[in-house]
Amino acid sequence: MTRCVIIDDEPLAIKLLSSYLEKIDDFELIESFSNPLKALSYLNNNSVDLIFLDIQMPEINGVQLAKVLGDQSKIIFTTAYPNYAVDGFELKALDYLLKPISFHRFLDAVNRYEIKKLDTKPLVENSTDFIFVKTENRLQKIKLDEIYFLKGMGDYCAIITDDSKVMTLENMKSFEAKLPSDKFIRVHKSYIVSINKIKYIEKNRISVKEELIPISASYDKAFKKYLSQM
Repeated sequence: MTRCVIIDDEPLAIKLLSSYLEKIDDFELIESFSNPLKALSYLNNNSVDLIFLDIQMPEINGVQLAKVLGDQSKIIFTTAYPNYAVDGFELKALDYLLKPISFHRFLDAVNRYEIKKLDTKPLVENSTDFIFVKTENRLQKIKLDEIYFLKGMGDYCAIITDDSKVMTLENMKSFEAKLPSDKFIRVHKSYIVSINKIKYIEKNRISVKEELIPISASYDKAFKKYLSQM
């Protein structure tokens, strides 16, 4: 569970971000603050994963607060003032959301946090057993061992699992990067398959979940090399 805090001196902004977080699985709003000094006191004594931080606030602004906090939590800045963007990125903020914040833009920022979290894990550990996928107006958690294959369908990508088909606007290239290479392999411009779900391989086709998936010429050599190393 990702523990989140919202710091903003506008009650309506807190209410909006709170409603957005309620729509996302495995993200929990544990506290919200309109007073940045009270927030600082809380953060100095409590563990937090992700902070949604307004910049223009009384007493101490968001940029100053971020400098005090250092690297103890990931920060997504929220503000109505675009001129602060440079300061935000110099502090290595994950994202910079300009008010009014749409839910689609909010999802992009949260997904960036998830990708960054995976990137910081040691590759040899590879302990993550799930991914988050953008579907309509939410991020859906999908267990890797439930995925049979992914199929590119024009502007969409279909993720075929044990008992469902999840549609997303994320492209095949992004999934090829985020899925662990010891469990998934791309065999066609439109297909990524789970190695553990393969029933059999016949010439240039793979049988997965009652479907025969083609192995294209451009991926055939890499696929055969992968099999030879298993």
